[in-house]
Amino acid sequence: MARHPSQPLQPLIWLGVPLLLALVATLIFAAPLRVWGLALPEPVFPLVLAFAWAVIRPSLLGPWLLLLGGLFLDLFWGGPLGLWGLSLLIAYAVTLLGRSLMVGQDVRVLFGWYLVANVVAFSCCYFFLLLDAKTAPNLASTFWQLAASTALFPAAYRLIERFEDADIRFR
Repeated sequence: MARHPSQPLQPLIWLGVPLLLALVATLIFAAPLRVWGLALPEPVFPLVLAFAWAVIRPSLLGPWLLLLGGLFLDLFWGGPLGLWGLSLLIAYAVTLLGRSLMVGQDVRVLFGWYLVANVVAFSCCYFFLLLDAKTAPNLASTFWQLAASTALFPAAYRLIERFEDADIRFR
């Protein structure tokens, strides 16, 4: 169903559906499939939402849903509770702080900010795990998960493009 440009955007459509898709994608990519001896990458799909939601339209519901998505990741991957929830919220905050510099910019500028948000989120996760486990997580694994998550930028850009004019108050 096409949305008329003057209709307000429903939170279920621009928040609920993408979160559900990100969590389903997490489950699919966790499947024990091997291709040429290599497992599927496990990107952090909700990082796409942490970035896109802050650029599209900051709301009160977005951070709560990111926290829930992060808690799902913690439970699913067996990490300490709050690890990904807090890291996603920090990525959201970093993106929100730079939002005024991003709106209307070229795709390369958005990619740079997306990369910064991902690096910040993974650095926080690394630091939190270092404090929790009192041992350093595997740096190579962290890098590859960061690279896989950064490769999801086209999904974030598509989400931003799709809902760029969602807030009719600024027209």
